[in-house]
This record gives sequence, C-alpha cells and structure tokens, in this order.
Amino acid sequence: MHTKSAFLTGGLLSLALLTSGCSTTDGRSATNPQHPGPAIGQSVGTAVGVVGGNVVGAVYGVGEGVVSGVQKPFTNEPHVVRVWHTETTSDGRTIQVPQDILVDEYGRPVAK
Repeated sequence: MHTKSAFLTGGLLSLALLTSGCSTTDGRSATNPQHPGPAIGQSVGTAVGVVGGNVVGAVYGVGEGVVSGVQKPFTNEPHVVRVWHTETTSDGRTIQVPQDILVDEYGRPVAK
C-alpha cells in the first residue's frame, strides 16, 4: 500500500513540476496572475526554483569541501622566512647576512 501512495505522490509532484511554467516578474505574462491557475503555477514554480537552487548549492558546497579536503595533504608550498643578522668580517666591516628558515603553514620551523 505504501508503494502505491509513494508512486502516486511522486507522479503528482512530477506532473506539477512539469506543468508549472517559469516565473516571470517583469509584469508581462501570457496569463492573468490574478486567476487561481496561474497563481498556483507561479507559486509552485517559485517553490521548485527555491528548493532546486538550494539543493544545487548544497551539492556544490559539498563538492568544494571534498576537493579542499583532498587537496590539503598534497599542498607542499614552501614558506620561507628570511631573518637578517649582523656579522663582523675579519677586516672589521659590519654586514647584514640573510638566513632563510623553512616554516610550515603555522609559522613553525620545519626540521631538516
């Protein structure tokens, strides 16, 4: 009994989705939106658009999250912090010497 009602509900929903037109909000319409049929059609069309848009947005968001999660272990971009320190040469000159330190994404030095 539940199978028949599920098919009936699905069929009616499919029929409503297929027979409902696109919603036009520019004021030009082939039908009078004050009559019950076109008003119901526009309401169903708007509801389908909202639900469909949210479903597509959720699927897209899940896809982006999966891609971001899969990429995370493979990101090996080197981040280098350059530190300058002063040294005095054997002839008495004072110079600035750079020291490059490889760091992870949190700024912690990476052990070599």
